[in-house]
Order: sequence, then structure tokens, then C-alpha cells
Amino acid sequence: MNTIGEYIKTERKKAGLTQEEFAMRAGLGLRFVRELEQGKETVRLDKVNQALSMFGMEAVPGEIDRSKLDE
Repeated sequence: MNTIGEYIKTERKKAGLTQEEFAMRAGLGLRFVRELEQGKETVRLDKVNQALSMFGMEAVPGEIDRSKLDE
């Protein structure tokens, strides 16, 4: 499960934006937005934060909740 990608997709749709519109407004490439929403595991954190900033959010380092890894 890619929580950030799902969050971006959900919020983008709530805002009534296509992937292309979102990419343009966020200053990101369309390919990056597609890969992020599809759960690609190797994406640049600075670009993830650029996307999240559109919704007033930011990804920050934190401890892994190991109990959720088995879900």
C-alpha cells in the first residue's frame, strides 16, 4: 500500500484536477505524478514534498510502526 500516492490521488480528485493539471500546478512532470499515484517505491522525496505541499502537507522522517508491516 502506498499511502502517500493514495493521498495525493484522493486530494487531487477532490480538487477536481486531472493528473496533467495537478502536475502543471505543482511544477512536476506528468510521469512523476502518475508513478507516484501508482505506488512506485523509488521516487525523490523532494518531489514528493513538492506534490504534498499543494495540500499543505509534508513527508518527514519518522519511526516505522513495525506492527503495520505485517498487514
